[in-house]
Amino acid sequence: MKSIAAMMMAVICLLACNNKLTIQNKNKAVMNFKKAEWINTTNVYEVNLRQYTKEGTFNAFAKSLPRLKAMGVETIWFMPITPIAQKNKKGSLGSYYACSDYTSINPEFGNLADFKSLVKEAHAMGMKVIIDWVANHTGWDHVWTKTHPEYFEKDTVTNDFKIASGMDDIIELDYTNPDLRKAMIDAMEYWVRECDIDGYRCDLAFWVELDFWLEARAAVEKVKTIFWLAENDGIDNPQYYQAFDACYTWKWMHETEAFYKKHKDLSKLDSLLHQYDTVASKSDAMKLWFTTNHDENSWNGTEYEKYGLAAKALAVFSFTWDGIPLIYTGQELPNNKRLQFFEKDNIEWNGQFALNDFYRTLTALRKRNSALRAGDEKVTTIKLQLAAGSNVLAYLRKNGKHEVAVILNLSADNLNIAVEGNEWLKGSFKNVFDGQIVDFNTAHSLALKPWDYLVLEK
Repeated sequence: MKSIAAMMMAVICLLACNNKLTIQNKNKAVMNFKKAEWINTTNVYEVNLRQYTKEGTFNAFAKSLPRLKAMGVETIWFMPITPIAQKNKKGSLGSYYACSDYTSINPEFGNLADFKSLVKEAHAMGMKVIIDWVANHTGWDHVWTKTHPEYFEKDTVTNDFKIASGMDDIIELDYTNPDLRKAMIDAMEYWVRECDIDGYRCDLAFWVELDFWLEARAAVEKVKTIFWLAENDGIDNPQYYQAFDACYTWKWMHETEAFYKKHKDLSKLDSLLHQYDTVASKSDAMKLWFTTNHDENSWNGTEYEKYGLAAKALAVFSFTWDGIPLIYTGQELPNNKRLQFFEKDNIEWNGQFALNDFYRTLTALRKRNSALRAGDEKVTTIKLQLAAGSNVLAYLRKNGKHEVAVILNLSADNLNIAVEGNEWLKGSFKNVFDGQIVDFNTAHSLALKPWDYLVLEK
């Protein structure tokens, strides 16, 4: 447990580090951070570099940049690029998330010059680059265990470093230590200054005190305004939106899996969406939507194991509801296998990219249509009540004259969905996937096959 004195010290440090701090009440501090202007329309593509190519290097991955650019990828997220601790490592290669040095490159991937070159190449193509940051813990032989053992929490029973939440290859850092905080922030500034990265995806952000993230963001912002993405469900810990632009939607991912496998109706999902839309205290708080990622794929199964025939409809949701969509390594194939986490296990690229056009259509729509901007108070999301049973999720995104209507058949039934007379569906729309025109002034109903979807642009 962190001491009261240490917490007071952290608050004092926070007050000193940024004069934009305002006090909302006795218990809550709010900082007025700048926002990177590009994040409202971006998408994120997560790269599992070890498994991406046979070589598993920055230089080998760079050959995929033109293909990803053509697919409409805008932000590339690299899982941790720092070297992996060898003591108590798991498997033959260890975990990306057991760092041994915060300011070095994992030699498995190449060197610093290789990474800089990759970032420059991505920037030249108009793409952004963010990297994974694991602030809560390190591996057992991190350089600080020798140079600054006082940065770590201690186990009073073993008198050794404290294991992080039962995962025996990682150990806890001590955020009551102001020197540790400064060292961590210095390391974060290093990658922004040295490599010109555009943001951080912060691993298990809610395991680290919020006031640290506020302090870190204030410091890094003096170098560059970047994108801050938290692995933190916005419903469980909405206070982290004070420091982060976007948070995960873990509960949505789990509930949609339960919905598909247990044949539930939409009432719980509707309630969950309402919570996500109302729990955050700020209108520009954004959600990250996904059907898979590195954790889910490796430990809980592929998106097809979890969602089966609903996978594409839920991907459509991720791209069209208010928030930021995520594509994980290989989803464009699609990837039908679990990737090992601690071993070399290449993606089985076949050159076909069967879902390339599916994702390119969705990324292009988000780019051109302002109705799909995330975290924009000018955009309204309207749930559509359509008489077609309990398992139709339909909504209209609207920004002035720009409109996108989405209808998802989340059932195993063929449906004929009545649309005549709906107060929100007016005028002519184009199906973005097949180009067919739907005129709601004359249309009476729409036919959808099981687990089918319609994305209609006005």
